[in-house]
Amino acid sequence: MTRDDSGEAGGRREIAGIWRALDASANRAAEALRVLEDMLRFGLDDAHLSWIAKNLRHDLATALARHGLAQRIAARDVPGDVGAGVAASAGLSRHGVGDVLAANAARAAQALRSLEESSAVVAPAASTVFESIRYRLYALERSAATAGASAARLEHISLCVLVDGGADGPSFTTLMESLVDAGVRMVQLRDKSLPVPVLVERVRTALTIARRHEGEARPIVLVNDRVDVAAALSADGVHVGADDMPVPLARRVVGPGVLVGRTAHRLAEARAAVLDGADYLGVGPCFPSSTKAFATHAPPEFIQTVCGETTLPTFAIGGITVDRIGELAALGVRRVAVASAVTRAADPGRAARQLIDTIDRLMVSRATASHP
Repeated sequence: MTRDDSGEAGGRREIAGIWRALDASANRAAEALRVLEDMLRFGLDDAHLSWIAKNLRHDLATALARHGLAQRIAARDVPGDVGAGVAASAGLSRHGVGDVLAANAARAAQALRSLEESSAVVAPAASTVFESIRYRLYALERSAATAGASAARLEHISLCVLVDGGADGPSFTTLMESLVDAGVRMVQLRDKSLPVPVLVERVRTALTIARRHEGEARPIVLVNDRVDVAAALSADGVHVGADDMPVPLARRVVGPGVLVGRTAHRLAEARAAVLDGADYLGVGPCFPSSTKAFATHAPPEFIQTVCGETTLPTFAIGGITVDRIGELAALGVRRVAVASAVTRAADPGRAARQLIDTIDRLMVSRATASHP
């Protein structure tokens, strides 16, 4: 064999190796995405995220069927694979759905990166497609991790009370203490009329009262709209609406570990909030409210769809009273956010306790009916 012949043969072997690497990575990516879809569908019961995973898997299959990539199968050489049967020195442990999700998200991302590099040699047009799928996978992984962490963090919270700044500091303190004593575990300070210095003092008061408690008994204190105030005072979270700072930017300000909630009036907004990394949703407005005017109200189908398709904690908002809890529970609502039904009651603590007891009783009743 001449030198030229030897070089040509070596080049053919090299290209064949690229095709084999591409084929192996395609198989790994498809397998990992299937596991992700199954875990999101059956492990988390999250219809929205499993739908996204399914689309990723289908888009991968479409890309692999184009650009001449189907010929990778002809290059497959299982007996000649020097890596077959070689196990890692220490495999990742699996103790639950979260571990399975994390392991397979990592496996899929690595395989997609290998697909990008391999296809750049033999099918350059496909490389950017694999890159796009990889970045969409990163967003999906973050959303799944957030949904699981938020569901655990808010597991025992069924009521969020929205409070304003009150007539003065002492009356605000009295209200906060009565709510905490009644078992309220989530409070959102919402008052757009307060000067910032007064708002700061009210948030400090709320945090001081909340932090007298430990563990699950410690209430979560959120600030509505003012991401800067929430970050400056190390509040537990911030809630933003469609006209406020977007969730990704709010996250940059408050950092990881701080709750970022998002109001959604339409299904597209709810789905976008999930992918943006929101920790919980507020959906509505459900009914006419005495504290806030709405041009339209959320149709029951919207509320039912959101509650049914995402595991992200979801609070129904807008004009909710204890008499309407049953109607909302029938739509799948498990959490509510209220203002006047509690804060304008003759005894706010008692009103809050009645709401909590009613929500929890109906939740247990519906859960028992769904899983006899």
